[in-house]
Amino acid sequence: MDPIKEIEERILQEIESTKKAIIELKELTKPISPDCAIGRVSRMDAINNKTINEAALRKAENKLKGLNNALLNINDADFGKCARCKNDIPLGRILLMPHSRFCVYCAS
Repeated sequence: MDPIKEIEERILQEIESTKKAIIELKELTKPISPDCAIGRVSRMDAINNKTINEAALRKAENKLKGLNNALLNINDADFGKCARCKNDIPLGRILLMPHSRFCVYCAS
């Protein structure tokens, strides 16, 4: 299979799964009503979980933006090159993290 076609299919799969995750996370980050009949400790736990889910939602939304950007630029000459060092990004990394614009060394 053509590597670009393989990458494109992987990006489309990631976009679909990320969209589903965003929908679920939006549901989990709805405001917690103060009149909920849960105990004080349970309410604090629910607020903490909401904060964690909000961070996961932001991360998923950023990932979706990166995936859409990668899909738009898949045919560019610079696609698959690290945005920092300009070296080729290995195909395995692109397939694993198609939204990443950096090689392993520059990403860390």
